[in-house]
Amino acid sequence: MRKLASIILFLVLVSNSFGQSKNSPLQISHLTGDFYVYKTFHDYKGTMISANAMYLVTDKGVVLFDAPWDEAQFQPLLDSIKIKHNKEVVMLFATHSHDDRAGGFDFYRKKGIKTYSIKLTDDILKKEKKPRAEFIIPNDKTFTVGQHTFEVYYPGKGHAPDNIVVWFDKEKVLYGACFIKSADAQDLGYLGDADVKEWKTSIKKVQTKFKSPKYIIPGHEDWINIQSLNHTQKLVDEYLAQKSLGKK
Repeated sequence: MRKLASIILFLVLVSNSFGQSKNSPLQISHLTGDFYVYKTFHDYKGTMISANAMYLVTDKGVVLFDAPWDEAQFQPLLDSIKIKHNKEVVMLFATHSHDDRAGGFDFYRKKGIKTYSIKLTDDILKKEKKPRAEFIIPNDKTFTVGQHTFEVYYPGKGHAPDNIVVWFDKEKVLYGACFIKSADAQDLGYLGDADVKEWKTSIKKVQTKFKSPKYIIPGHEDWINIQSLNHTQKLVDEYLAQKSLGKK
């Protein structure tokens, strides 16, 4: 009886974690191979906004690229990963200082997970008196975790002064987070910390450095359409053109 009860409990947990609907507060989708995109939601000025993040399953554990925007999903994400992959999360990289990326530093660090950011992000978090990463990494650094290798790269200012992207050369996966807008985006979104003029230059650096991506993950909205980086460039050009007209 006890064994049967354990099996039923396990099935319930799996169902709760992966029997997802569009209304689920945590939605996990398989991207390719050992790559998974997960989506959480946050109330921003009365509207529920989704945020994309990613994790990678390796022989040495799971690597998170950005934390959930919804604090209530910090632990459920760990639980879901444990159930699905029978592995622990061992590393967390934040792609910039905003809450939808670095908001989980304190929680995950207390869980014994190694947390990482570049110095620009650390400086901002320190100034804002927010939890910071345990490890500060160079602006351009390659990591090997288990069977996977990836490059963390700072192209320059854009959506934020400290935004980085992550490139997986073997699989041609570009994780852009908020530096890249979805192909569905109608505008550049929140620009409170942005440098749009510099963003244009930074996009060109990414396009030159990381050739022919097969998958591109933007920070919000749809990630299926891989024209998102080109679309971001188009939105930046349109914004700068409008600003230029406004000055005349």
